[in-house]
Amino acid sequence: MRYTPRQEQIISIVKEVGPITSEKIASRLGLTRAALRPDLAILTMSGALEARPRVGYIYSREKAKNLLYDYITNIKVKNIMSKPVTVNEETTVYDAIIHLFLNDVGTLFIENKGVLVGAASRKDLLKIAIGSTDIHKVPVGIVMTRMPNIVCVEAEDTAYLVAQRIIEHEVDSIPVIERVFDGTKEAPKIIGKVSKTNITKLFVTLGQNK
Repeated sequence: MRYTPRQEQIISIVKEVGPITSEKIASRLGLTRAALRPDLAILTMSGALEARPRVGYIYSREKAKNLLYDYITNIKVKNIMSKPVTVNEETTVYDAIIHLFLNDVGTLFIENKGVLVGAASRKDLLKIAIGSTDIHKVPVGIVMTRMPNIVCVEAEDTAYLVAQRIIEHEVDSIPVIERVFDGTKEAPKIIGKVSKTNITKLFVTLGQNK
């Protein structure tokens, strides 16, 4: 786990003179106990320090554990995913835009007989809508990003992994797929999606200790 410079200072102080009270740590750093409280909470939760009643803080010689990381890596995509909004690739851009706004989503997923074949974001649809193209005639398949150029996850992947991919690829939503055999080859069947909103809801839930 990466600590802030101040948290590293606290660890060094406790290593050097521990056991030491929070008052003495605060005094050494020229801070109040209240200002240190969040840092000490993180350091004890991660396992870097141990808090002993009426004694103070001591340095833990055990390998530090990031409890939040451990918790998040046990949450699966299937626990946080929501229903995807899908259309056929022959759907017109005009109708695709209507679907986008009626369902209040940032990305439409395009499928063919249940198999994921593409995705179209607000930006993709906006680009063609502000041009001179007749969006009542152009199919969304023309503007979508096609497989295999779409980042996907599977139901058993972790919430941490999907959050990483959303940030890394700068997308609003990632499709959740399962691999099916269509008679000739393996194909991605879309079964859900994870969006930035899903991730935000997860962290709100964690903050409420639910």
